[in-house]
Amino acid sequence: MNNKTFSGPPAARGNATVSTLVLCAVALICVVLPFVVSSPSYMNLAILVLMAAQLGVAWNVLGGYAGQVSLGHAAFYGLGAYASTLLTLKFGFNPWLGMLAGGLIAAVLSVGFGWSCLRLKGHYFAMATIAVAEILQIVFTNWEFAGAAVGLTLSMDKTGWAHMVFSDKTPYYWLALGLLVVTLAATVAIELSHLGYYLRAIKDEPDAARSIGVDIARYKQIALSISAFFTALGGSLYAQKELYIDPGSVLSTAMSIKMALVSILGGVGTLFGPVVGAVVLTTIEEVTRSSFGGSGKGTDLIIYAGLIVVIAVFYPSGLLGWWRARVERGRANLARDSDSAQLDKEGAR
Repeated sequence: MNNKTFSGPPAARGNATVSTLVLCAVALICVVLPFVVSSPSYMNLAILVLMAAQLGVAWNVLGGYAGQVSLGHAAFYGLGAYASTLLTLKFGFNPWLGMLAGGLIAAVLSVGFGWSCLRLKGHYFAMATIAVAEILQIVFTNWEFAGAAVGLTLSMDKTGWAHMVFSDKTPYYWLALGLLVVTLAATVAIELSHLGYYLRAIKDEPDAARSIGVDIARYKQIALSISAFFTALGGSLYAQKELYIDPGSVLSTAMSIKMALVSILGGVGTLFGPVVGAVVLTTIEEVTRSSFGGSGKGTDLIIYAGLIVVIAVFYPSGLLGWWRARVERGRANLARDSDSAQLDKEGAR
């Protein structure tokens, strides 16, 4: 009786210990990685994984916690990329200030985005977000001031941390890792605040949340603005890393789908689900690209579609959900075997 009564807390402490050890190991790997990896291609892969993870975590604030599945987040990604680039090229802004300004511009413009789209529900909301992103792509494709279809190119005349332009990939790794950590920290703050509880209530039981006085429209808009801000920061980092942007690279529907898929693949509504999804998806994407080259154009979209089908049918809670369910089944089987052994001992007595 006593064993059963006190079996819960040690298991919980064991879970916390294992999670802490895993996080420490991952953090150590992230810190050590640039010092042991010398290949530019592998370093570039690591940067792409970190950037995809950051975008997935940013998307997850709206799509995971608030339950608003957006397929037009490339609008904020592109706004961040274009805002920081234009402010640097046309007005002489420091890239760090341009990045922050791009995030703020996206957050402000998300109010209009939310006003037009957050009134819709389910697939209607998803379709509306796609339409907004497509409209924005058409605008930038025809806007001469923003380079139109030709795009914009940043100069490498001034390099270093002050200008956020580097000849080596390692500084971009640290930038991507730092931005991911900041985005994760913001998500943890949301989870632990009343905002996180309200968002989960809005996602799971909107009618019950409304009945206790939660302003659903307001908190959805807050989630959208936070998500837009961090997504735009990711777009600005992409512009600084590639030193070139055009509407097709930062405002495409494929980019929006990738942001959503990273989170859904790893585990929507979880803190580290997008990180796991980014590792898997980006690795598959880059391996496919290197294997097929130009002949495999569009292969990434086929992979996205296939993963969506597999996740929806077999792993609706994502990879983290699948792993947790597997661990829980293992523990349940272990506990059942332990109880059976105990009963056998008592019977033998």
